[in-house]
Amino acid sequence: MVEIAQTDVHTLQHETNMVKLTKAKTFQAYLDTCHRRYSCVHCRAHLANHDDLISKSFQGSQGRAYLFNSVVNVGCGPAEERVLLTGLHAVADIYCESCHTTLGWKYEQAFELSQKYKEGKFIIELSHMIKDNGWD
Repeated sequence: MVEIAQTDVHTLQHETNMVKLTKAKTFQAYLDTCHRRYSCVHCRAHLANHDDLISKSFQGSQGRAYLFNSVVNVGCGPAEERVLLTGLHAVADIYCESCHTTLGWKYEQAFELSQKYKEGKFIIELSHMIKDNGWD
């Protein structure tokens, strides 16, 4: 049988409590209900306003994709260099914060001058989003 000193038990309890206190909580942002928006097809978390749509002419890894100026409720993975249809880019995969489905990517850096407009923008594949609210 292993004996643990009372001070060690207190230290372990304190460290355990600190882990619980620092654990991140998921917060979901809700977009304005009077605007057309796009949501995650898997969990219906809001992703983007139609007003933030830049282009519908993009290709994702699984088919058509849209380019957005800004998005909500997404997390970003680490950036890595990838050769895409339009050349070399540094991109980071983005995923739904609610259901953790990979949705597309964020353009961190474009190496060709003609592609610089994509930097800081987001690609979401059509297969992962649904039109929501006000599309009638």
